[in-house]
Amino acid sequence: MARIRIPSTVVILFVTVQTGFLLFMYARYSSFMPQAEKPSQVHVLILSSWRSGSSFVGQLFSQHPSVFYLMEPAWHVWVTMSQNSAKVLHMAVRDLVRSVFLCDMSVFDAYMPWKRNLSDLFQWAASRALCSAPACDSFQRTDITSEMACKTLCGRYPFSKVEEACKTYSHVVIKEVRFFDLKVLYPLLTDPSLNLKIIHLVRDPRAVVKSREQSVKALERDNGIVLSTNGTKVEDSKYKVMQEICRSHVQIYETATLKPPNFLKNRYLMIRFEDLVRDPLSEISEMYKFADLNLTPRLKSWIYNITHGQGPGKKKEAFKITSRDAVSVSQAWRNVLPFQKVKKVQEVCKGAINMLGYQLVDSEKEQRDLTLDLVLPRRQNQFSWLSFNPKH
Repeated sequence: MARIRIPSTVVILFVTVQTGFLLFMYARYSSFMPQAEKPSQVHVLILSSWRSGSSFVGQLFSQHPSVFYLMEPAWHVWVTMSQNSAKVLHMAVRDLVRSVFLCDMSVFDAYMPWKRNLSDLFQWAASRALCSAPACDSFQRTDITSEMACKTLCGRYPFSKVEEACKTYSHVVIKEVRFFDLKVLYPLLTDPSLNLKIIHLVRDPRAVVKSREQSVKALERDNGIVLSTNGTKVEDSKYKVMQEICRSHVQIYETATLKPPNFLKNRYLMIRFEDLVRDPLSEISEMYKFADLNLTPRLKSWIYNITHGQGPGKKKEAFKITSRDAVSVSQAWRNVLPFQKVKKVQEVCKGAINMLGYQLVDSEKEQRDLTLDLVLPRRQNQFSWLSFNPKH
């Protein structure tokens, strides 16, 4: 039987034409296909560590009338599963955070009593959204609320109000201290149902240590999870937890700024606590712009009052937002910590101190000399998305 031989050039030409035709038809018809809509809500994750000023930053968002805010909802995961390590719990924490961003509060069924009120949620009164309508009828959305008043008036409302309230806001903001690896959040950053932005808050590790000393007992369980002690509570006397915290800040910052994936473009912002307290309105305006929020006159007034109080705050106020001299708070470690402790912290956190723009001290004299600024100016060559080309 005779065979027809077709030249290879003809085959190649045919395949090329066919492929081109298919691509043309796909492009033509895909333009008529419904495109995935951008989520209507904006989701902001304040990513930080314990005693770094994150409660203060959380309140800057919580008091905004457009924001539904929760403070450390993953606390429930860690309390329920405290026998595990932070790394093992990353996925459970991530899943809970995703559900909260989507206003699906059924995720708490695994961690809380079946019959529950607002007051069963960790630090619920730190959320203005849970102290005002529709969660609670005692305050308006535009009110600046206090935890004490909220606890008195709103604690008995049913837990179902959390989800109901969440769905009425344009922004959902979560403050969390239980992520130690930015890559764990990649599934959320690529999730089409989320419009996620990350604010990475850092603070001078020496100041963090000073602040942690005011909360030793409260941090013992978390320390054990960070150090994988199988449920044993730990005092961080050797600064091993601080070493892990510093390591995580370096990892997060490097991942976000050194050859980051393209989906992180314009979705990561690093803020230093010291810059925030020195020039609150400027830094807060930058954060609000990043989060697509406007700074209202009432919030400006509240921010001024909250950052221009007297002194650094009392020990019993360690987890509370009260009016303080914010700059004094940021410098307090220099007058309080013994130099030997400072040296140890610098030893375990040297990489983070250098990378995040803080100055090491070589003597007690340098430490006590408050005319010596240990917060370095932001580097001129600091990472900018404008100079980032994902093709390189």
